[in-house]
Amino acid sequence: EKFASESLQDKKAQIDSKLCSVLARTTGACLGPMAAVIGGIAGQEVLKAVSGKFTPIKQHLYFSAAKCLPPDTAKDLSTYATKGDSRYDDYVATFGKAVQEKISKMKLFIVGAGAIGCEMLKNCATMGISTQPPGQIVVTDMDAIERSNLNRQFLFRPKDVGSLKSEAASASVMQINSSLRITPHSHRVGEDSENIYNGAFWNNLDLVITALDNVQARLYLDNRCIYFSKPMFDSGTLGTKGNTQVVLPRLTESYGSSQDPPEESIPLCTLHNFPYKIEHTIQWARDKFGGLFKVAPEEVNSYLTDPNHLEKVAGDATTELKTLELLKASLGGDKPLSFEDCIGWARRTFEDEFHNKILQLITALPPDQVDAEGNPFWTGHKRPPAPLKFSPDDPLHIEFILAAANLRAHVYGLKGSSDRKFVKTEASKVKLSEFQPDKSKKVAKTDEEMKTMMEQELHGLDQKIESLKSSLPKPSSLTGYRLTPLDFEKDDPTNFHIDFVTACSNLRAANYKIKPASKHQTKQIAGKIIPAIATTTALVAGLVCLEVYKLVQEMPIEAYSNTYANLAIAHVTGSEPMPPAKNAVRLKGDKKFEFSLWDRMEVKLGPQATLQQLKDHFEEKYGLEIVMLSYGKALLFSQYGFMAKKKNKVRLKLAMPELVETVAKVKVDRAAAFLMFEAMVTTVEGDDVDIPSVRFWMTPADESC
Repeated sequence: EKFASESLQDKKAQIDSKLCSVLARTTGACLGPMAAVIGGIAGQEVLKAVSGKFTPIKQHLYFSAAKCLPPDTAKDLSTYATKGDSRYDDYVATFGKAVQEKISKMKLFIVGAGAIGCEMLKNCATMGISTQPPGQIVVTDMDAIERSNLNRQFLFRPKDVGSLKSEAASASVMQINSSLRITPHSHRVGEDSENIYNGAFWNNLDLVITALDNVQARLYLDNRCIYFSKPMFDSGTLGTKGNTQVVLPRLTESYGSSQDPPEESIPLCTLHNFPYKIEHTIQWARDKFGGLFKVAPEEVNSYLTDPNHLEKVAGDATTELKTLELLKASLGGDKPLSFEDCIGWARRTFEDEFHNKILQLITALPPDQVDAEGNPFWTGHKRPPAPLKFSPDDPLHIEFILAAANLRAHVYGLKGSSDRKFVKTEASKVKLSEFQPDKSKKVAKTDEEMKTMMEQELHGLDQKIESLKSSLPKPSSLTGYRLTPLDFEKDDPTNFHIDFVTACSNLRAANYKIKPASKHQTKQIAGKIIPAIATTTALVAGLVCLEVYKLVQEMPIEAYSNTYANLAIAHVTGSEPMPPAKNAVRLKGDKKFEFSLWDRMEVKLGPQATLQQLKDHFEEKYGLEIVMLSYGKALLFSQYGFMAKKKNKVRLKLAMPELVETVAKVKVDRAAAFLMFEAMVTTVEGDDVDIPSVRFWMTPADESC
């Protein structure tokens, strides 16, 4: 009894009154993000139980989000008082009225309305994010809903199939909370939409949340967030694996500061000659798309606009030859003048890729080929291919002709057609000469052999290169003529991109007796998409939304958490975000200037300040001389020889906005907050110095900057 009494006294002495107060106030609260986290974990345990797959949790589960709570939680309990008449009472009781007020007025940009995006929007609705002016959620996703989305993107119903994800998700989430202030968009976020998501749009944001399925889009948004100093919360899933990352201006490193190691690539000889998986043929088809409809048009445009383009590619004979062959094919006899010409080109491409090249391969390496030791060459993963004979009655053959012809027409600015009957008729009219394989031609069996053969082919190329050069039309004869390069876009079902890759891949699969893939499967593999699991998306969306409470309270970096989880093995790990790397330079007066990727050289000389005044400002304030200045890809100033002194003399007198318009050929929005420049500077001793980007404010002059 004495021992029990002493133990009880010890336990009483260890009770934390603050913790008891918080527990008493919040123990009955149901918070959307916390429910998503626990629900995601619990849901995966149910799946483990019914499927017998993965390792179940065998201990107690402990998850703490106490760092989200206000630090002064016990000072004024009246701020946590509720009347029981609001859907946000649980949130007020937990975080207080002031935090809930900030939450309701947030301005968010959510990019993506798929699996994670739906969970984010649901959490926003339950949390009361952007439910009061000036709060606003802008959600954008250019993808349309497919039936396969319904098993994991729960805001969608069968009636929504075919609708835009952003619009359907917005309408659905409004049924959860009608006070939500949300605007759906269907724009792809990138350079081509910067007229929509412009400076005014970005400057008005409080937070960017990504719900994307590719690294390129994340990196673009990461760069924009750095440019405008905006926080970005990123998350991603890979089956049962999930991760979250917070990117905070001046506090953390950016998303692009650290990247995953490059993916293991497919050997070139496997892609070119010996595929044995549908993934190989899909990658080959993606490469064909890029070469035919992006690289070739870009080369043509460079040739027509840059007088020195051929000189720039002349350093490497292989590159020069490939460039000239692309130009010859694009501007020579195959240049289409009508959609019928595009169909003819597509038919010849079919014959070349799926018949002639395959026939050449099996001529060089016949099915009974043996190696030096007498072993069969075509064994294991190596499958002897068979040429395809074109048939206008084969739907796959016509699918390839239709897609290829329409893409070719788009590149050349011609009107295409979806009339299969017309395409079938025109393709049947194309006359082709019989192909005779070259029996002396060798085929590379390995990447090393391919490299050796390419080096051997370099000898004697000079004459061929000169012949190709002389056969090209002069750029002056094609003044104003431009092609339209195509960026592969898997999510637009009307642009023929995924149609081409699917047909092209399946035709090559038919060559090698590989099981074909559906359009949906091809889209997943070509876009490197792994279908999301509802449990993992709920978990990561909940974790991200818990971080939002830390953001509105302006908590220090140690309060935030980047999380990695693998629900298959019940593993959840949180870590403090890494701070940004710092650089340091010595300025005028031996003053030390430290900066990270978030910092800028702030210049507030007013919009009328000239380039000369900017140079004088840097010399007087920092003791640095601007020797080169650029805006985007445009070089505005250089004191080196390749920019004439006469040009510099004129440009030094121009106001900075006028200079940008004159040289970069862009219209400067005079209402924009600032212009961003990259400068190369030297000290008075002539030493090069690295400095951050120069932010030139378009507001009235401020002599303190």
